[in-house]
Amino acid sequence: MRDAEEARTQPLGPQDEEEPTSGGTGYFIKGFGFQPTYCLQNMAVSKVPSYQERRQEKQKIDKEMSQLKTGIAGLCRPCPWDWTLFQRNCYFFSQSKRNWADSVIACQDMGAQLVVIKSVEEQNFLQLNAKNKGPTWMGLSDLKKEGVWQWVDGSHLWFSLSNNWLPGEPNNDGDEDCAEFRGDGWNDGKCRVEKFWICKEPAASCSSP
Repeated sequence: MRDAEEARTQPLGPQDEEEPTSGGTGYFIKGFGFQPTYCLQNMAVSKVPSYQERRQEKQKIDKEMSQLKTGIAGLCRPCPWDWTLFQRNCYFFSQSKRNWADSVIACQDMGAQLVVIKSVEEQNFLQLNAKNKGPTWMGLSDLKKEGVWQWVDGSHLWFSLSNNWLPGEPNNDGDEDCAEFRGDGWNDGKCRVEKFWICKEPAASCSSP
């Protein structure tokens, strides 16, 4: 009995030392068979793309981007960005305010003109949009001759549009020589006062050559 106890308390000898096993996932202690394991069999190793594969992928993306840009460039826009199309004309509704003369120049700088109204339908469209913004300059004035209203393109005010003046207007109250959209009609205002403004230019043709 004592011999058995001594055998259990005796330190491990060289033949009993733990050593890693070659086929298992752990240690094998000689004489005891204890075998906790570490296994690499189920570990996934991700593949790193080669230089050639990365280069081919980049060329594919570049080609697709080039085709996309070509397609966008081929699309026809009748009006520039931030302009509104209505009956074959483009309109720019300003977000800032200028006096009447500076509004004329601002439109010219964009290759357009301060809006000239040619039809009742156009008037209704512009009046509605201007009403939502507030007092807005149009390209109409009697600066050249008092009481003779003329558009910036040199044409005179048509009689059919003259009924758009608000009641009692134009009254030239305090030297008012420039026309504006105000509420539901037109008003003559002081040209030096800053207001919103509207530019107009013909829409681009998108017909096939």
